[in-house]
This record gives sequence, structure tokens and C-alpha cells, in this order.
Amino acid sequence: MSKIWINCGELSGDIQSAELVKALRETGREFDFVGMGGEHLKNQGVRTLFHINELSVMGISEVLEALPKILNLLGRIKQALAAEKPDALIVTDAPDFNFRIIKIARAMGIPVYYFIPPKVWAWRKYRLDFLKKNVRKIYSILPFEVDFYKQNNVPVEYIGNPLVQVVQAEKYRDIRPQTGKIALMPGSRKKEVSSLLPVFSELADIMIKNDPNFSFHLIQAPHFDEEYLRSFWKSSVPLHMVKADMRYEFLAGCEFAVAASGTAVLETALLALPTAVTYKVKPFSYLLGRLFVHVPFVSLPNLILGKELFPELLQDKANARALAETVLTWHRHPQMLREIRKGCFLVREKLGDDKSARRFAEDFLKEIV
Repeated sequence: MSKIWINCGELSGDIQSAELVKALRETGREFDFVGMGGEHLKNQGVRTLFHINELSVMGISEVLEALPKILNLLGRIKQALAAEKPDALIVTDAPDFNFRIIKIARAMGIPVYYFIPPKVWAWRKYRLDFLKKNVRKIYSILPFEVDFYKQNNVPVEYIGNPLVQVVQAEKYRDIRPQTGKIALMPGSRKKEVSSLLPVFSELADIMIKNDPNFSFHLIQAPHFDEEYLRSFWKSSVPLHMVKADMRYEFLAGCEFAVAASGTAVLETALLALPTAVTYKVKPFSYLLGRLFVHVPFVSLPNLILGKELFPELLQDKANARALAETVLTWHRHPQMLREIRKGCFLVREKLGDDKSARRFAEDFLKEIV
């Protein structure tokens, strides 16, 4: 039996890594999975010694504030790795945290594999040297980044995107979007929720004045309870909660969404749901991002297409009036929504089929013979 340590730092990685675990189990080979994750990995039988809720920060200044907590977590993971002695380590996304886990594992002689690698093609290119020295292979889910890694002599395998399999958009193709039904997705981190949900509530006030038939539905991340989320809703406009495990069918029936930049935006693209993308971090984090990030977009659908499909309203533009102007224009001009949905189908086409987890499992089995 092979023991594999899975290390995830956030909800999106937990969702996608769970598909890898499921595919590895389906090969018939016996595995003992252990590590850090959330409910999705736990549901696949992974012994989650550490929960993703322990790491829920975004932005450089936010990470600095949480540093004592993070250092404590790293120390506990180091002890657990030494006790468990896994045959291999698979880290998922979250490079600022996972690079430290990789260093710990490599010092113990544990081979490391990276699923959903850091976006070094966008910034921090110096991280390539670290990846070359410490990671045996990268498993990429974005078609446009593979050539970059190959050109820089980093072992990489493109497997496709597990979200295609997770979302299964074809199941919902007969659901017709309902006019005025708006999905709100403020993110899976506390900092995202606290900065964006009050803006979304102000957005609701503006929109309801233009059309009283709008309804607002919050996709509830599983680790946030309803009372906590409602504490950031400052509007008298009713807010309806949607459980995370029901979100795909629900999103397919919405007119459009307003969402924090992240994996959720790729989910809405797969479901052909027009989405206004937004994000806010502390000014210092944003300033550094502007200085060092060298890509024209932040959202994955736009990066995949190489053009703007979903509008991105970031930082100062992440305000209720700017968001309202965007989505009310869509509402008044349905043809714009139809054009965006056509673009969403192109995203789905570029991401390929739903066999990515199976491709990963087939390749990974060769690695750990």
C-alpha cells in the first residue's frame, strides 16, 4: 500500500484534489491518503489531519498578519510528516504556503508532485528554479501554461481541468436562465467575504430600485454558517441562501452572477453563466500586484481565451455603482448575455473532456512504481 500526503490550502484545491483521489482509488491499487484538506477530501476517505480553514488568507499584507498562525501550522505539519512518512507528497495550488511544505518534505527525502502549479508565467518567475530543484513533476490544468513550463525545462504533464468533471455542465443544459435571478459568490475566505459582501448588499439596493423583480441568492461556502454571512449583508433587500452542494443546478438557472475572482468564476464559465468578476485586497497588496504581475487579466476564463469575456472590476472599481452599471446593462440588453454565453462555450471547448483525473491517475501510478 502506498501512503500519499495531499496538501491543500483552500476550498477550490480541496474540490479538485478530491477528484484525483477518487480516480486513484478507482485504479484498484491500495492507497492510504493523509494530509491537509477540507470536506471534499474527507468524503473521499482522506485522513485530514489539518483543515483548510486553518489557512484562509489572500494578499501579501494579509499573509503577514497571519504569520504566527501559519508558522504554528507549518510546525505541526512538519511533525505529522515525520510521523506518517508518506511515499509521496501532492501539493495543490496555494504556493505561498505549499512551497514551505515542499521544503520540509524534500528535507525528509519525500518526492513531491505539484497539482495546479503557481502562476509563474504571470509573476515571480524566479520560482522556476525552486520548482526545478524540488518538484518531480507538475500536473497542469491550464492549456496555455504548458509551453511555458516546457520552454523552461520544468517537467510538466497537461491533464485537462478536473472542474469539467466536477461541474458536469451538460447535465444542466436544458435549464433556462430566469430573468432577474442573480447569483452572488463573495469567495471562500473570510477576508473576501468581509470586503465584498457589504458591496454586494449595496449593489442589491441599487438594482432593486431599477427593477423590483430582481432576487439575490448567495452561494454559501460550506465552512461559513448563515448567521456569519448575513452579518455582512447591510441591505433590507431579501438575501436567499443556496447550499454549496446545490450550486451548479442553481447557477444554471440564473440570469447572471457577481463573483469574487477565483475558481468559482471558472465554474460559472463552464455553466455558461455571464459573470461580473470582482476583488479587493489591502492597498499594499494591490500595489505590489500592479508592479509585478504581468498578465492582462486575473480571471481564468479571460486568460484561457486571451481576451475579456467577463468584465473585471477590481479594487477601486469593486464598488456597487460600477457593478450595477455592468449588470444592469446586461439586463437591459439580453443580446450581450447571449454573446457572453457563446464565449463560455469556447472556454469549455478549450478545457477539453472530463477525463483529467483519470489521466492524472494513469500517469501518477507510473511515477510511484
